[in-house]
Amino acid sequence: MKIDVDQLAKHFAHIPFQVEGVYRYARDPGVPHADYTDSYPGFVFPLTGKVQFQFNGTPYILSPGKVVHGGAKMSLAQKMFGKTNWEYILVQYRICNAELEASSFSHQHFELATGHSPRLIELIMRLWHVYNQRGGISMFQTEMLFRDVLNEALLCVANRQNSYEPHALFERVAQYIHEHYYQSLTIASLAEQHNVNRNRLSYVFRRYAGMGPAEYLLKYRINMAQEMLVTSELPVQQIAQTVGIADPFYFSRVFKKQLGISPTEYREQFINNPC
Repeated sequence: MKIDVDQLAKHFAHIPFQVEGVYRYARDPGVPHADYTDSYPGFVFPLTGKVQFQFNGTPYILSPGKVVHGGAKMSLAQKMFGKTNWEYILVQYRICNAELEASSFSHQHFELATGHSPRLIELIMRLWHVYNQRGGISMFQTEMLFRDVLNEALLCVANRQNSYEPHALFERVAQYIHEHYYQSLTIASLAEQHNVNRNRLSYVFRRYAGMGPAEYLLKYRINMAQEMLVTSELPVQQIAQTVGIADPFYFSRVFKKQLGISPTEYREQFINNPC
């Protein structure tokens, strides 16, 4: 079943819910499975392998890069593909308002095509580990992490849908660079973060910025370094590290190539001519 991700996001933004359980399953071919889903709705996060589940007769292929939602007490059938083992994490939740629960998405089965997201996998594994700890803090963290997991899953779906619009993709990645330029960014990590391949990322940057994403990132870092050179007394080496360039010699070289003078000369020029 197809789902409107924006409507689903609004649903979870306005409806009270809480985690009922977080379970990690590793199944081998031939192991019996339940005929019905549990008493609570839940999201299935595949980790490895491939298997087919049928919720009330509708089939879904569970494999990494997808998240599947099943309602409570639905008929459930399973089909294995060859002799491949598979593993997933199931997060069950409960709607805390009976009146809202009656008209919620919790009674539906649907699939979210998230694509490969290392952050989503990291969050879901943290959720599973935190849930299995004891104490009030772990209970609180479980609720917070589940919302982080949903947020990341919904963003992944939205980003994949928007990736077909080149200008929207450019603006989204450019904004990400502006906010995270000081981190260890690579073209591969940018492409993976936004669920596109490197060729498409290069295409949209050359179309809308007139340069590739690597050059765009480097220029933005140098622009931020310019500002720091005239607004702070930090050493040039520290400024280089602050804007995400670990090698100070490389920083000085690209700075001079872009501006025609070295970082030290740029700072001295501003000091001597502050207006």
